[in-house]
Amino acid sequence: MKGTDVNGIQQKFEYGKEKIWSRDFVLILFANFFVFLGFQMTLPTIPLFVEHLGGNDQLIGFVVGIFTFSALLLRPFAGHALESRGRRFVYLLGLAIFVISVGSYSVAASILFLLLMRVVQGVGWGFSTTASGTIATDIIPMRRRGEGMGYFGLSGNLALAFGPSLGLFIADRLPFRNLFLICAALGLAAFLLATRIHYKKAEKHGAEKSGRKRFDFYEKTALQPSLLLFFITVTFGGIASFLPLYTAEKHISGIQWYFLVYALALMLTRTFAGKLYDRKGHKAVFVPSTLLIVAAMLLLSWLPNPFVLFSAAFLYGFGFGSVQPALQAWAIEKAPHNRKGMANATFFSFFDLGIGFGAMMFGQIGHLFGYHAIYMTAACSVVVSIVLYLFFYSKEKGTQTV
Repeated sequence: MKGTDVNGIQQKFEYGKEKIWSRDFVLILFANFFVFLGFQMTLPTIPLFVEHLGGNDQLIGFVVGIFTFSALLLRPFAGHALESRGRRFVYLLGLAIFVISVGSYSVAASILFLLLMRVVQGVGWGFSTTASGTIATDIIPMRRRGEGMGYFGLSGNLALAFGPSLGLFIADRLPFRNLFLICAALGLAAFLLATRIHYKKAEKHGAEKSGRKRFDFYEKTALQPSLLLFFITVTFGGIASFLPLYTAEKHISGIQWYFLVYALALMLTRTFAGKLYDRKGHKAVFVPSTLLIVAAMLLLSWLPNPFVLFSAAFLYGFGFGSVQPALQAWAIEKAPHNRKGMANATFFSFFDLGIGFGAMMFGQIGHLFGYHAIYMTAACSVVVSIVLYLFFYSKEKGTQTV
C-alpha cells in the first residue's frame, strides 16, 4: 500500500514537471487563434453572402459543403507531406492559400466563382489545420497531451467566441468585400507568427529509408475515434449553414449571442476535460458529452424562444468541447511515432467529411421538410455515434479480458 502511494506521488511529480507552456506553444496558439478567427467570421456570413448573390438553401449547403470536401481530399497528402517535407512547409503553404482564397471572396460577383474559391480555401484549410494539430502534438509533452490539446483547442474556441458574432456585426454595417479582406488580414497575421516557430525536422522512417515510399490515405489506429467524430460533426453542417436563417424565419433574435454562449461553454470544458481524459480515458468523457449534444439538437428542433436557443448553445458547447479533444488525443496516442501527422490527417478528414456531408444533406432536408427537421436528424446522427462507441468499447473490453 505504501509503495503504491509513493508511485502515485512520483507520477504526479513527473506529470507536473513536464512543461506545456513554451515559446513555440504560445506561437502556435496565437497563429491558430488568428486563422480560426478569420475562418469563424466567414462561417455564418458565407450563407448570407450566397443568399445575397441569389442562391437558395440547396446552393448554400453545396457552397458550404464543397469547402470541407476539398479539405478532406487534401488531408492525406498533407499528412504525408508533414512527414516527408516537414511541418514548416505544409503549415506555411496552407496559410498562404487560405489568405489568397479568402481575400478573393472580396471580388466574387457570382456563385460559380465563389464555389471555385471555396474549393481553393478548402485546400489551404486542409493543409494548415492538419499541420497545426501535428505541430501542437510535437510540442506538448506526451504525458500531458490531453491537457495540452485542450489548451490548443481553446485557441480555436476563443476565435469562435468572437468570430461569428464579429462577422455578423461587420456584415450588418460594411460591404461583404470589407469583411473578407479583414478575414484575409487575420490569416496573414497567422502566417507571420508561424514563420517564428521552431519546427520538428522531417525524418525518414522504415520503408522510406530503404527507398520504398509508403502512401495511403489514412492511419488505421485513428479510425475508431475519427468515425465517432464524423457522426458528431454532421451537426456542424446544420448549425453553421442554417441556424442564422432558421432563427430569422422564427423571428428569434440573438443569433450573435448563440455563438458567444457556445464558445464560452467550450472554453469552460478546456479547464478540466483534457485532464479528465489523461487520467480516466475516453470512457469518462464520451457518453456524457454526446448526450449533451443530443439534448442541444432536440432543443434547436423545438426552438420556441431565445432562452432555448442559448440553452442549446451552452449544452452543445459543453458537450463538444469535452469530446473533441478527447477523441483527437485518442486518435493520436496509438499511432506510431512517424505516423502522428497521418493520424491527425485522418482525424480531421472525418471532421471535414462530417461537416460537408451534413451541410449538403441538411440543405436538402431543410428545403423539403423545413429547418426544424435538420436538428432532429442531427440528434439521430449523434445517437449513432453513441451506439458505435458502446460497440467499440465492449469489443475492446472483450479483447482485454481474453
